Amino acid sequence: MEPSELPFKIILGSSSIARRKILAEMGYEFTLMSADIDEKAIRTEKPEELVMALAKAKADAIVSKLQLSGDHEKDAKPHMLIVSDTVVVYEGMIREKPSNEEEAREFIKGYSGKQAATVSSVFVTNLKTGSAKGDFDKVEIHFHEIPDHAIEKLVNNVVISNIFFFF
Repeated sequence: MEPSELPFKIILGSSSIARRKILAEMGYEFTLMSADIDEKAIRTEKPEELVMALAKAKADAIVSKLQLSGDHEKDAKPHMLIVSDTVVVYEGMIREKPSNEEEAREFIKGYSGKQAATVSSVFVTNLKTGSAKGDFDKVEIHFHEIPDHAIEKLVNNVVISNIFFFF
């Protein structure tokens, strides 16, 4: 089935340029919505539980916004809401997006010659039926030494695009 023939519309609850790019390059039309939640208020010790809790909280916030506005009821096509979250686990500690350029530099420099893991979740909600399903995935990453010039290039590219990139 071609993306334009889908029996539903997609709402992407993400500010991630990468996620937008993936859907757009696949030919999907979608609407962007922001959850506007305080992610720091949601804490768990296990990264798998954290990314799932964050994704669910984002979905709940967007569903609430939609219910208040009634936007998803104006269209005959049911909507699918897709949200996700990712954290890095480094030396047993959960790392979320760096808060500034210096922290981004510190994170990347720390990964040099070491290993880390990303834990990501995806949570999909059918806004017509209310059914929802989510899951997570963990990926181990082994880094070679990262030269200082490469770290600076990564940090500068991140600052220019106003997105804090982390591994």
